[in-house]
Amino acid sequence: MASNLILSSLQVNASQIPSAFEFYDSRFLNITGSAPKLEVLLEKDFPFAHEASVFIPSTNDLFVTSNFVTNPVTSEKTIKISRVNTTASPVTSEVINSTIPLANGGVNHGGGILFCGQGTMNQTGGLFQMSTEPPYETQTVVTGFYGREFDSLNDVVVHADGSFWFTDPTYGYLQGIRPKPQLPNQVYRYDPATGNVRVVADGFGRPNGITFSPDEKIVYITDTARTVGDGSTDNTKPATIYAFDVTFSNGEPFLTNRRVFAMADTGIPDGIKTDMDGNVYAGCGDGINVWSSGGVLLGKILIEDGVSNFSFGRNGQLFIMNEEKLWSAQLGRWVKGSLLKI
Repeated sequence: MASNLILSSLQVNASQIPSAFEFYDSRFLNITGSAPKLEVLLEKDFPFAHEASVFIPSTNDLFVTSNFVTNPVTSEKTIKISRVNTTASPVTSEVINSTIPLANGGVNHGGGILFCGQGTMNQTGGLFQMSTEPPYETQTVVTGFYGREFDSLNDVVVHADGSFWFTDPTYGYLQGIRPKPQLPNQVYRYDPATGNVRVVADGFGRPNGITFSPDEKIVYITDTARTVGDGSTDNTKPATIYAFDVTFSNGEPFLTNRRVFAMADTGIPDGIKTDMDGNVYAGCGDGINVWSSGGVLLGKILIEDGVSNFSFGRNGQLFIMNEEKLWSAQLGRWVKGSLLKI
């Protein structure tokens, strides 16, 4: 494990590390190693690399969702899903045909991808299972809470027990893509085996990213209420990662012991992941911020204009969403994301 590595002092090594890697704690060297790299893999003329960032190990493809793209004729807002060939030289991408209504976050599941669909003014959002091969067949999984439509699902993660945990902020309404909300800003758990959907956490301004610790005993959820959703920001609102313990009562999981894990000093903590050592990574206003499992800021991977989401590839590679640009950060090859464990 990275924690067992013996590395030279921060003062000696940091001088030879690219300036994009900013150190706050010498333990960050156990993540970056002595020769990290940062490069642009692909650049397009529209914000194709905004959310999702789902790496498919069997094909080395990366599926990403765009930010809003406005049709110049109809003024309709759309979101495009792109399939990126990460092994091509140069890296290439293609926009795929998808029926998911305004796709956003996603995660590997069942040989395909479990996507959050935000929905539109005329289409219900929810969770959707999509194949990773043409014609990209899609199945609707769940669209609401017992008759009340979700607002605009943002991000999702799959637990080892097969359940889906996801966030549903009211951004859709505030951005003019969804009707007036029927539900509060909440976090849900859906059991595909029984069809049961439960509220597992509330009290958020805008719940956004979600992930588990490697042992799945902790859930990390970002609250991005600093970004109001109507184009404005409010510095008195949360830009915060909360941690919850996953505990059991009467055979069912509950989230308990809510606590502040960390606050982003620049922008908001959007997409969030952990590595196998329990370190916590989040896309923030200045790039990728990395905290220890104890909530100490270890370092940053600085990227101008910030990062919305990202994913781990193989052997310490990060695929980083930066709107018109897709970046790759090469960390120590021993670093493995806790979702794919590769």
